Amino acid sequence: MSDRRIYVVLLGVPGAGKGTQAKLLEQSTGLPQISTGDIFRYNLKNQTELGKLAKSYMDRGDLVPDEVTIRMVQDRLQQPDCVRGAIMDGFPRNLVQATAFDTMTAPYGGVRVAPLIQVEDDETIRRITGRRSCRTCGAVYHVIYNPPKVEGICDVDGGELYQRDDDKEDTVRNRLFVYYKQTAPLIGYYYAKGLLREVDGAMSIEAVQQALLAIVVG
Repeated sequence: MSDRRIYVVLLGVPGAGKGTQAKLLEQSTGLPQISTGDIFRYNLKNQTELGKLAKSYMDRGDLVPDEVTIRMVQDRLQQPDCVRGAIMDGFPRNLVQATAFDTMTAPYGGVRVAPLIQVEDDETIRRITGRRSCRTCGAVYHVIYNPPKVEGICDVDGGELYQRDDDKEDTVRNRLFVYYKQTAPLIGYYYAKGLLREVDGAMSIEAVQQALLAIVVG
């Protein structure tokens, strides 16, 4: 084994706060947040070989195969900022990707821990369907947790706030269905490896972050 690195796999339903918590962990630990969404956008924007390959599937309306996603992640983990490890946000998404990630990280000690941010489905739906975005500047609000000063109006530039299609209840319920079908099996996968740690996602952002920090670096 050449050197040990810290690889953390964040688990949780859509809306559990994985992205927010991964960014905070990045700031606290110096480990980069690796988001598959960011990786895809980078490769598509820069028209890399992998980006063009992914686009060829997307243009046909097909899902991007696991092997393409895996290669993108592998390429990202070889960047200099990942020399100490990474916080994985949105990858692995299924058991095929999880076993590939094990192979990828084995020379560096493998996955250290897989925290599961637990949030009830009703709370997930409330969190996501309550989001409102500004049509002009893109600022994001929440009708309950972070409302604008004037309902329907952006605090920043006075733009109209709207609910994205991704945030509508039917779409959210479908995302939950896909999560339970494809991604939830990872809970058992990491539990069997002794790597699963549960965190109450109903706590405040700060409390969840402290719990995650204790798990990652404690």
